[in-house]
Amino acid sequence: MSFTGKKFPNITVDAIDYLGDNLFINIFEEAAKKEKKVLLFWYPKDFTFVCPTELHAFQEALPEFEKRNTMVIGASCDTNEVHFAWLSTAKDNGGIEGVTYPILADTNRNLSRILGILEGEEKKSEEFGSVFEGSNVTFRATYLIDEEGKVFHESVNDMPLGRNVKEYLRLIDAYAHVQKFGEVCPANWEEGKEAMNATRDGVAAYLSTQPAMN
Repeated sequence: MSFTGKKFPNITVDAIDYLGDNLFINIFEEAAKKEKKVLLFWYPKDFTFVCPTELHAFQEALPEFEKRNTMVIGASCDTNEVHFAWLSTAKDNGGIEGVTYPILADTNRNLSRILGILEGEEKKSEEFGSVFEGSNVTFRATYLIDEEGKVFHESVNDMPLGRNVKEYLRLIDAYAHVQKFGEVCPANWEEGKEAMNATRDGVAAYLSTQPAMN
């Protein structure tokens, strides 16, 4: 089920911060009540391989997200205790020490199940009624949520594929441009480039300024 164009699920999830404080975070409320955009990114497991590179990449870009009035929140199905152990592990030992944004601990998988981002599925079993086949951890799903709690972007990468953090900054810039000016953003749009009106004349005028394709 896609949530793009819809309100993000109004559900509270356990979380932890880098100080070891246990939190309860409702993504929808974080956006709507604080009037901020939220970038929520899911990763499969703590203490794995591609995952720490992504958490550090989002941390490095945190000032850029903050400039854009955007909160960054990580998420997996690991427990708060495992999250904190990883947060306390040095970077040169595969850890994420230095990461300061909160991380959801969706251990009951309520939110990830609603979002439909778990790898695997329930199968019928004659002996046990049903069993889960698959890892039951999340794919690399990413959600961008606006100040009213509406999802304006979602994407899902398979396990081996790390994300490009700069693309999310570009998407936030594009959405902010739409919000401010009412224009739409064409392919490969970046901050400072020309946007266009969502009309026949608007697209014609925009295309007339673009270099010819061979």
